[in-house]
Amino acid sequence: MLSKKIEEVLNNQIRIEAESSQIYLAMACWAEVKGLEGIANFMFKQSDEEREHMLKLIKFINERGGHAFISELKAPDVSFKSFKEMFEMLFEHEIFVSESINELVHISLEQKDYATHNFLQWYVSEQIEEEAMARTILDKINLIGDDKGGLYLFDRDINQLTVSTASTMSPE
Repeated sequence: MLSKKIEEVLNNQIRIEAESSQIYLAMACWAEVKGLEGIANFMFKQSDEEREHMLKLIKFINERGGHAFISELKAPDVSFKSFKEMFEMLFEHEIFVSESINELVHISLEQKDYATHNFLQWYVSEQIEEEAMARTILDKINLIGDDKGGLYLFDRDINQLTVSTASTMSPE
């Protein structure tokens, strides 16, 4: 059984994951109308991934005797000065989500809810990957600078971008 406190904070995380999906969907729309098809497709995938994160939380809450709630969402910002600004916002948002997940882990330990703590470890690892991906993308964007040819190649290649992190590396 979930405590009311754990149920409450997990339901809040459902909203955060849903808003993340909406933010990335708005970014995808912005990129698509700017002719940045690769970036748009990347963001559509990110949006889907965030929705999956939300669904995973919903199932966990309901399976543990709680009741998952779907709340109203804040409308995301849909205008950006540049694709660099958009990815800077993505990076900042991933840091916000990581902080939220870390707080959930902290609360689960305070509440001695080790099942929830164990469940949340997947999210901790996922956030390490998400932040690393966003940081790598920003590094590449900084390398490109104002080079239109570089933007073309970045847009074409972003969907093949992979990042290895300590949590995804297999021990040798």
